[in-house]
Amino acid sequence: MNTFVENWHQAAITTLGLFWMAFWAFSLGYLISSAIQVFVTRERMRNSLGKAGPKSVGLATFFGFISSSCSFAALATTRALFAKGAGLIPSLAFLLASTNLVIELGIVIGVFLGWQFVVGEYLGGVLLILLMWLFVRFTRPDKLVRAAREKAREAEGDKDEEDVPDWRELIRSVEGWRQVANQFVMEWKMVWKDVTIGFTVAGIIASFVPKSFFQALFIGSGESDPAFWQVLVQCIVGPIAAFFTFIGSMGNIPLAAVLFDNGVAFAGIMAFIFSDLVVLPVLRIQAQYYGWKMALYILALFLCILVTAALLLHYGFLALDILPQPGSGKSVTERTYFKVDYTFFLNLGFLLLSVFFFVWRVKTKGLPPLNTDTLSEKILLVLALLAVIWLVVGSLLPG
Repeated sequence: MNTFVENWHQAAITTLGLFWMAFWAFSLGYLISSAIQVFVTRERMRNSLGKAGPKSVGLATFFGFISSSCSFAALATTRALFAKGAGLIPSLAFLLASTNLVIELGIVIGVFLGWQFVVGEYLGGVLLILLMWLFVRFTRPDKLVRAAREKAREAEGDKDEEDVPDWRELIRSVEGWRQVANQFVMEWKMVWKDVTIGFTVAGIIASFVPKSFFQALFIGSGESDPAFWQVLVQCIVGPIAAFFTFIGSMGNIPLAAVLFDNGVAFAGIMAFIFSDLVVLPVLRIQAQYYGWKMALYILALFLCILVTAALLLHYGFLALDILPQPGSGKSVTERTYFKVDYTFFLNLGFLLLSVFFFVWRVKTKGLPPLNTDTLSEKILLVLALLAVIWLVVGSLLPG
């Protein structure tokens, strides 16, 4: 019984710590998304990212590079770009870049896994974008794109832009920033249930599930020279493991280090890291944004390209004799989260901003509705509330 209580406390603290580590990235991504939706007109977006040419894809990749590494926030920003008229390929390039090419993600990977994984992450991010481009060009989902864009505009609450003020006027006005504050709150409202459940499950798995489970899950782990079929299976198992441990790009890295410490191949680790966009919470949000047909299309697309990219990286590094050997991974339960560092000050700043925006929203438009009209939303709300209770009680238990 004492062991269960200790694990419960550890799981709760781990969940809170992981969320604390990623909170500023969430807020930054939603701030960017909200500003795009308020200040950027559809015509301007069409002119810059409307076609799938090298310039627009390059711009989308660059914008993703300087944006948030949080998957949920990147999804919201991508929807904003797509709804404003950006092409599917540039929009997905932004999404892939914002979850794979950002600087802070490389820093975390370097700390937990080493330089080879940093190179693999950035090179793999570029590979994912190029492979996505080829996949979309080959499949030509024109009808899906048109239907998805209409759905995205409905989800965004799109309106007629004929009378929209010039962005220079809007960005200097109180009304413009009031709209940003309102949109910022609505972005959080859309995903808070998924985020709460996802982080809670991650903490539970990290504390209660033994490392041997993950080692047994990846066939061929621990072998110095696994066969091609074993490497391929690990690339396929990677997304499955990520499904059960999903906490976003940043939070997946410590768990990836645990897998690496248990002998999982480089390809399996990279597939696991790349898989933050092919899990159930992301699929559900994509379906809210674009409809289920487009969401499943994007899921299939990302699964194909991440497995291909992971294999190319593995055997490319093997040919260059720079394939990393399993080392000592540090469990997320052993990490110190709450300390005074740059994360503390970033979180403090974005916490103050979030509170200000929330109060402003409540004063002008009232509390946002819960939107529990459907059975799935009601179930998610109940699970999210149970997760909150689990975290509150667990954090108060003796460790």
